[in-house]
Amino acid sequence: MNQKEISELKRRFRLGKNAISHICGCYVNSKKEIVSYLNEPLDRMPEEEAEKYLTLLKKALSGTLGRNLIDIVFSTQQVADSDEHRRLMALRDSKLKDSEVRQEFYQTVIDTLDMGESNYLILLAHDAYDVPHRGRDGEDRADEGDTVFSYIVCCVCPVKDGKPELGYCAGENEFHNSAPSQIVAPPELGFLFPAFDDRAANIYNALAYARKPDELHQEFLDAIFHTEPPMSAGEQREAFQTALREGLEGACGLEVVQAVHEQLTAKIEEHRETKDPEPLAVTAKDVAAILRDCGAAEPQITAFCEKCVELFGEGAALSPANLIDSKRFEVKTADVTIAMPPEQSYLVETRMIDGKKYLLIPAGEGLEVNGMPVDWVQTESE
Repeated sequence: MNQKEISELKRRFRLGKNAISHICGCYVNSKKEIVSYLNEPLDRMPEEEAEKYLTLLKKALSGTLGRNLIDIVFSTQQVADSDEHRRLMALRDSKLKDSEVRQEFYQTVIDTLDMGESNYLILLAHDAYDVPHRGRDGEDRADEGDTVFSYIVCCVCPVKDGKPELGYCAGENEFHNSAPSQIVAPPELGFLFPAFDDRAANIYNALAYARKPDELHQEFLDAIFHTEPPMSAGEQREAFQTALREGLEGACGLEVVQAVHEQLTAKIEEHRETKDPEPLAVTAKDVAAILRDCGAAEPQITAFCEKCVELFGEGAALSPANLIDSKRFEVKTADVTIAMPPEQSYLVETRMIDGKKYLLIPAGEGLEVNGMPVDWVQTESE
């Protein structure tokens, strides 16, 4: 799926814009016990309440592709004959009306999901989207569409205790401490099945959601999809740094890291400006070209590429946003941390003076200490 396809579906999560008939789910306590079930017609809910449910479900389609939104790929064998794919298809094809299939799904989630001591709410909805035909001019023509995209969306939301606050008691004409209520927080994880590829159903793929890119809840993904678990954004960054350090064998200096950071940041910015709906990706060969421009030796570049194959797989396409922090550049020693905007990273350089290692930064004008302007005072050694 690309960003345009995701955005097209997200626009449906508004009142009067979808074909969702019921909101299904269950409330689970910290002991993995089902406290209550939910199976409510959307059109009979108060509008404000219905909008809140739709907002929660919509969140399962939010975030960045490759970070919060992870492509799940089923094998041909799984699609042909597997319990996990059969269960998802049964949920979709029954439009969530089969209570036994719903219960089996709930129990699978409850048995495997680790939410710590949190209570949580599992929400499910089915929608059937009459996909309008899109003309060459980019305009949708609803009366010319011949595709119906039938899909389910799921999200898991922590339920937290609200904070006790003072409240007005009309009968007593006084203010008293009000009891905290149970608050449904934004979803921690979720998924869409099947994928909406080329504006049609692709039962070989699903789209998983994680609020925190570094916490994908692998146990949940394995139980629901039973596919090779994807690397989280944090794991990808750590593996990339390992490939650089070990591949360059002691030549992974500040200038190399600056160059890699600068060029990957430039790719991210360019992709953002072009508004390309397809997710941005780079390969080990793309990074190798950057290393070559930095003057890295060919054996080191080869070693880096081989390490990438070992850690990511042959021909892996990686999101630059998972490899670097494009909004921050930080240099850290045992005693000092220096943080700066990425576009200013070129100001920092390493230098060996009288056998000692130094970080050099041109100071320019305007020296401050804890917000207080200070003067440059020349010492005798200068």
